[in-house]
Amino acid sequence: MTTVRVKLPTHLRTLAKVGGEVELAVGEPPTQRTLLDALEQRYPMLRGTVRDTGTGRRRAYVRFFACETDLSNSSPDAPLPTAVTTGAEPFLIVGAMAGG
Repeated sequence: MTTVRVKLPTHLRTLAKVGGEVELAVGEPPTQRTLLDALEQRYPMLRGTVRDTGTGRRRAYVRFFACETDLSNSSPDAPLPTAVTTGAEPFLIVGAMAGG
């Protein structure tokens, strides 16, 4: 297992009743999919808020970032960056904004 730091947007922190970032034990290999599986297992109230429960696809207006890189359109099975898996950098789940 790998421990990953995750920063959630305010509305998801409120829903999960957590403050700040959370640490998750992520299965091997550490990917977006295994990270989100661990998040939903530890905080079941977040199930369906970050990704669709039927398709497993990222929800609209939710973005993923790590190491100053937008990972939102990366494959959910791509390995997480090394800096995230070593705990040097957090994985960010961000509520995107729309409008102009």
